[in-house]
This record gives sequence, structure tokens and C-alpha cells, in this order.
Amino acid sequence: MAAATFAGLELTMSGSTKSVLQAIGLTTDSRLAALRNATTWLNSSPLTAEGLRGKVVAVDFWTYTCINWLRTLPYVRAWAEKYRDTGLVVIGVHTPEFGFEHDLDNVRRAVKDMRVDYPVAVDNDYAVWRGFSNNYWPALYIIDAKGAIQHRQFGEGGYEQAEGTIQKLLAEAGASGVGRESVAVTGQGFEAAADWDTLRSPETYLGSDRGERFVGARGTRTAAGHLYSAPARLGLNEWAAAGDWTQGGQPMRLNAANGKIVVRFHSRDVHLVMGPAAKGTSVRYRVRLDGQAPGSAHGFDIDAQGQGTLTQQRLHQLIRQPGPIMDRQFEIEFLDPGAEAFCFTFG
Repeated sequence: MAAATFAGLELTMSGSTKSVLQAIGLTTDSRLAALRNATTWLNSSPLTAEGLRGKVVAVDFWTYTCINWLRTLPYVRAWAEKYRDTGLVVIGVHTPEFGFEHDLDNVRRAVKDMRVDYPVAVDNDYAVWRGFSNNYWPALYIIDAKGAIQHRQFGEGGYEQAEGTIQKLLAEAGASGVGRESVAVTGQGFEAAADWDTLRSPETYLGSDRGERFVGARGTRTAAGHLYSAPARLGLNEWAAAGDWTQGGQPMRLNAANGKIVVRFHSRDVHLVMGPAAKGTSVRYRVRLDGQAPGSAHGFDIDAQGQGTLTQQRLHQLIRQPGPIMDRQFEIEFLDPGAEAFCFTFG
């Protein structure tokens, strides 16, 4: 998410580059030393740079609402399982993007729901992120048994190269029976690969900190926010709101029932990071596609009539079209107050 909205950028270091990195101290001990500053650990006791010496280590930066990371998860999960007994240690570093992703209960639930069973360093203070000079979700760093970073992958893609590096480094570290076959992965739900051939809509933030392509009008001030109105027609990738909303730095927060958000998009999938503003509450909502119930184009968080209920702060899949893919108008109406909407992503 955020900086990592592209298909992927793969970097494999040359021998001379590795020598320079080792000379200036960018090795396991200096990079992985940041693990000691993790907020807490899930699925493991705390791991240290000293304890990881002699191991091949894959460090995967993620945040649980990031669709770009979710589409890489089947590969990371499969590598952790396949190579665990031959010396690979996979560490997921959960560095939050949105405020609610700092909530440890939310992260614990995501780890369970997403079947992440390898060690997770919770990085609420961005200490591990800074230790790696990282800028992306997702970002994968593969480190050899001698402590040098041998491969980096920013964003989606590059799976064969990454796994080939893992296999090579394990063999160099003395592991036997590693093999050269790649894992066979078929992502389901959120984890399914994007339909890159038809994707024409970018990640779209709704809060004032990073919002863009907003074309609605903010009108009369209310007790909590403003009354917004949407134009009759939107251009591709433009969005608007209608109803009584407060636009915060990260979310749009609904103050009164029957508020709407509308976006014109071109993609197979529509996702929205959203949830109830208050934990333990629920908000009913209804989705329309070109003014109609989505029918067979509904995502797994709504039914064919477009009905759904917010109970968690997370990414929601609202549309998965069977095709053909064309410019369409998406509308979500929240039937109760108290919803927060953060970011659209497409696929």
C-alpha cells in the first residue's frame, strides 16, 4: 500500500555491492539488530540478530489492510512452510499505516484470520522499519547465513527470483534436499492476483492527509462536520461524498445515517479499508454498481443485493466482477452513523 502500488521492483545485489555493504556494516547484525526494538512479538519469543546467525532470513514488511501485501502472502506463507526445516526463518514485520493498525487486538486477529503462523515482530514505533531504511509495503529482504542482504523485492511480483535466492542461500549454508522447484500457489479471495490487464484505477485515499481526485462539494457546517454533495457525474477515478461527514487526516467519518461515498473506477475488484469508528459497534451498509444491486459482481463481504455490515476495522472486498471490465460507478451507502472509510484499492 502507499508507496508500493506498483507491480514490483526486484533488486539483486552484485558481489561488489555486497562487499561495500559488508564494509560499512549493513549486515544481519546491523539491520536485524533493530528487531530488539519491536513493540512485541506474535507466534514467537523475541528473535535477535545474534540468534539468527547462521540462518537464512526473509524479512517481510507488511500491514494487514494492504492489498499489495495480501496478494504476496500465499508465497511468503508457502516459503515459510516449505523451507522451515532446511534453515529458513521468515519474519513478518507488521508496521502499521492507519491508526487502528496499532491496536494489538486487531493485529492478533489478522494474524489468526490470515493464517500467518511464522514469527511476527509488531513494529508500532517504526523502529524496525527505520533500521532497514524501508519505504514500502510490502517489502521483502532476504539475508544470507553470513549476514549480507542478497535480495530485495519491493511491491508485488518477483516470486521466482525470490524463491530461487532462498534455495541458493540455503544450499550455500549447507542445507540438503532443498531442490529447485518453486511452490505452487493459487491465491483466493483477497490473496488472488490482480487482473493487471484491466486495472486502470489507482489506490485512492479519502482523508485530508493524502486524499486526491475528490470532486464533491463540502457545504453547510453541521455540529460534527459538513454536509457533502456529489455531482451527477464523475470522471474516471474521481470520487465524491454525500451526507454529513467529517474529513479527518486519515478517515472520512460519517456523523449521520445514510451517508454515501461514490467512485468511478475501472478494475475487476473494488476494496475499501473501513470499519466502525467505535470498537464493538456495527454499521450496516449497501453497495450499488451503476445504480443497481451488484448481483454476481459482489465481493465476499456483501451479498448479491449489496448488503453488508461493518464489525471490524479492516480491508473489505466489495466488488469482484466476472467481466467484461469497463468504466463503472461504485456507490456505498452507510445506513447507520459511525462508519470510517480510509482508502479504496482495486485489483
